[in-house]
Amino acid sequence: MKVLVTGGAGFIGSHVVDRLIQRGDDVTVFDNLSSGKQDFINEKAEFIELDLVKDDDKLNLEGFEEVWHIAANPDVRIGSQSPESIYYNNIQATFNILEAMRKYGVGRIIFTSTSTVYGEAKVIPTPETYPPHPISIYGASKLACEALIASYCHTFDMKSWIYRFANVIGRRSTHGVIYDFIMKLRRNPEKLEILGDGEQNKSYIYIDDCIDAMFHGLKSDGDVNIFNIGSNDQIKVKRIAEIVCEAMGLKPRFEFTGGKRGWKGDVPVMFLSNEKLKTIGWKPRYNSEEAVKKAVKDLLSI
Repeated sequence: MKVLVTGGAGFIGSHVVDRLIQRGDDVTVFDNLSSGKQDFINEKAEFIELDLVKDDDKLNLEGFEEVWHIAANPDVRIGSQSPESIYYNNIQATFNILEAMRKYGVGRIIFTSTSTVYGEAKVIPTPETYPPHPISIYGASKLACEALIASYCHTFDMKSWIYRFANVIGRRSTHGVIYDFIMKLRRNPEKLEILGDGEQNKSYIYIDDCIDAMFHGLKSDGDVNIFNIGSNDQIKVKRIAEIVCEAMGLKPRFEFTGGKRGWKGDVPVMFLSNEKLKTIGWKPRYNSEEAVKKAVKDLLSI
């Protein structure tokens, strides 16, 4: 199958590319390298440096059968500082991809969404049927993308798989709480700033479990297939800080900032129900603490 992966030089995208190559597909990567790294791209994939917003006239999808649309601005915090960046890199980019798919007759799209579409859910664990109510610009942009994808599927006879992720962690990650802690401690091993009060309690899933879940979800064959992807439990940010410090052999003082939220739009408690994916045979291998320990080891090895 000839497959396009947008954002294929990024953390999750590059792992998707590896799995598609393993599956035997002919893979092309579109990436503007704003946050991804060309070194992450499997050498068997074709790479085209391209911006989905600025280069929309170059989106030639002739011959492609499937699109994995992973390109996005992944920084949840930037939404309160630069909403237009989130809009263009998430919503506009998704619209441009969908238009190119319509133009060239590509019928399948796999899209990476987020747990933040739910906002501060009152039902924990949160199922896919829970009404989305995002409190961050990032979460709102992903929900808008979901709506665009669903409307194109119904209007132009496409099929989609939409995955709402918990916190995905592991090798090649270039952002997120673990990465931030390691970078801060390398700069100053005496003090660790923790955004929020450290009591934020969320689900973390290791990258290998996440990729397995995405491919497993393809067994579902509706027009619009929506799945949560997360582990079976939660872990607090303060415990993540302790694991990072233990792995680095450090005993810094913790400095908490920002109240119960780490930033505007942060959701202090997040735990997705993964029962829907479990009903078709998937289950995570690692719990949140095991995933964190593996991710810390990954990131300290580079």
